[in-house]
Amino acid sequence: MLEDKRIRVIIGHYGSGKTEFAVNYALKLAEEGKKVAIADLDVVNPYFRSREKAEMMEAKGIKVIASSINAPAIDVPAISAAVLVPFQDKSVEGILDVGGDPAGARVLGRYQAEFKKNEYDMFCVINANRPETDTAEKAIAYLRKIEATARAKVTGLINNTHLIEYTEVEDVMKGQKLVEEVSKQTGIPVKYVSVLERLVPQIDENAIQGVVFPIKMIMREEWMLNTK
Repeated sequence: MLEDKRIRVIIGHYGSGKTEFAVNYALKLAEEGKKVAIADLDVVNPYFRSREKAEMMEAKGIKVIASSINAPAIDVPAISAAVLVPFQDKSVEGILDVGGDPAGARVLGRYQAEFKKNEYDMFCVINANRPETDTAEKAIAYLRKIEATARAKVTGLINNTHLIEYTEVEDVMKGQKLVEEVSKQTGIPVKYVSVLERLVPQIDENAIQGVVFPIKMIMREEWMLNTK
């Protein structure tokens, strides 16, 4: 059972797996019988956006909010007014998938008044295999820039260290060491440890901070994956 604040903001550097986590998280909430809305607020990166899986998520009862222009095949940085739904409808569990750099986080400033009316969590997804966040110092600097731009505080860390389908337990634990160091230096708790389903049995949950969160690779099409 996911027991976070009703509004969840998901941030993370390009290639961190931010959107993969956000989509898996939305599906998990839906499986728990929750009324879910996911808003694609990434107006910077045109690749691997949550809106690309709108049909699949909507079939699961998840409301997908994206561009105000109904043209999913083109890159239009226009946010739908429907993004206010998760803020205004208290029966909805909201997920905001935000752009992967401080510029992308500026969109959150637009909704500052709504944030103040609602309890929220802002989770920072960290992948230790990305050069921009491969040390605690770099990850913290990135995190602080996002906070300053968004005018909102990160409330939890997510270890999503991976090498897509080539990921092994060693990768997860490498990321865990880094994320726990970030937590130690900032006081921000490790909330989730994102782990491919096939690797979950190999993780000792008693030896790590955070809750193991099994994920599937949803954002990458089958043709992109190694068929080993």
